[in-house]
Amino acid sequence: MQTVISVLQIIVALGLLNVWLLRFHKGTAYRGRDARSMREEFAVYGLPAWFTYFVGILKVGAALCLIAGLWLHFLVFPSALLVCILMLGALAMHWKVQDPLKKSLPALVMLALCIGICLVSLR
Repeated sequence: MQTVISVLQIIVALGLLNVWLLRFHKGTAYRGRDARSMREEFAVYGLPAWFTYFVGILKVGAALCLIAGLWLHFLVFPSALLVCILMLGALAMHWKVQDPLKKSLPALVMLALCIGICLVSLR
């Protein structure tokens, strides 16, 4: 079971790092409304520019902690819980701007993976 959780930690971490470090300035099919970058997406949601970077620091930090959690197990639960909270926020923002369900799928998948990580790491 630990191997499965370790794989999930890596999947979540690499997904977050991909979005926030490699695709930050790029459009994707999952951005809110018709945003073409992360900053535009947060503006679509009515959030200030500084909040983009605040959320980014939290997500990149959580991703790095999930990777470090492969060796430092005490980091896994709080990191996965933080990602759960952030994904609930992402889902709320997609709902706020009435995006189609497709745009919420990455956040839903990340939420589900992190709920699984949290549940197993509590054992």
